[in-house]
Amino acid sequence: MGILSSALINKGHYSLGYNTFNSYLGYKDNLVNIDVEALEESYQEILESYDVFHYHYGTTLSPDFSDLPELKRRNKKMIMHHWGNDVRFHDQARKNNPYVYTGDSPPNEVIHDKLTKITAFIKEAIVQDYEVNEYVKDYYEKVHVLPIAIDLEQFHPNYPSTTKEKPLILHAPTNPDFKGTYYIEKIIEKLKQEYNFEYKRIEKMSHEEVINIYKDADIIIDQVLCGSYGLLSVESMALGKPVLTYIRPDLISTFPAELPIVNSNPDNLYNQVKMLLDNPDKRKELGMKGRQYVEMYHSHDVVVNQLIDIYMNL
Repeated sequence: MGILSSALINKGHYSLGYNTFNSYLGYKDNLVNIDVEALEESYQEILESYDVFHYHYGTTLSPDFSDLPELKRRNKKMIMHHWGNDVRFHDQARKNNPYVYTGDSPPNEVIHDKLTKITAFIKEAIVQDYEVNEYVKDYYEKVHVLPIAIDLEQFHPNYPSTTKEKPLILHAPTNPDFKGTYYIEKIIEKLKQEYNFEYKRIEKMSHEEVINIYKDADIIIDQVLCGSYGLLSVESMALGKPVLTYIRPDLISTFPAELPIVNSNPDNLYNQVKMLLDNPDKRKELGMKGRQYVEMYHSHDVVVNQLIDIYMNL
């Protein structure tokens, strides 16, 4: 939210994100970090101050969605942005993905009930990719695929050295079950018997601290179960690092052809990490391609133009 708001401000609009999900990640740019009670106190002022209401993660200003009929009455523009776990129907996710973990998604009937209530008033949605799209496409009149946005000024590439004797492999699980940390660390232990490298698992640190540590990495393993890539993969590519993440075979063609992610799941992760440990030049090459990819598709200056088009046509 904060990244999109800052990009909108750069384009001459007024934008602010109200965040009720406060975590150790400590995001603060263009955000009001607020609790639900304080948000309710600002309710009237927010209703009167804004023209476009861009909601996230299946939540709105009111826990019971009672703000939606009021916004409709006032002819305000509304759109919902779904991110994955808020709409990932369990059985549907398993259909195309034998590895997927959906333990942090609500029960199917809760997701369905929420989507039904939201779509009575909000007719269009945004998702980050086609993995999320398939869960919501039958509920909305229109779903827009808008890539994850990051502010590249905060990410200066530091490409892996081709002469480093002890490469550093990093993994930062915000949710170890979702990211597949168990499988990742099992394979790391196996590889440690054959290679000389350092492994760090990064947890419970602010976003700023994590990015500083990532600058020294030679290989970043993100998520090996979900079937698509997320924010951490994008940030890692922006830093010029080779990234290992699982992309579902049926989704590969929905991403730009230049996507330089090393496609890795629990069954092939050993070979994929081994390949990178054996090829320092490949690590650097993928790091450079990753940076170029993010500049082309994930820079908030690029994504914001697509977002404004979506707003203008609501």
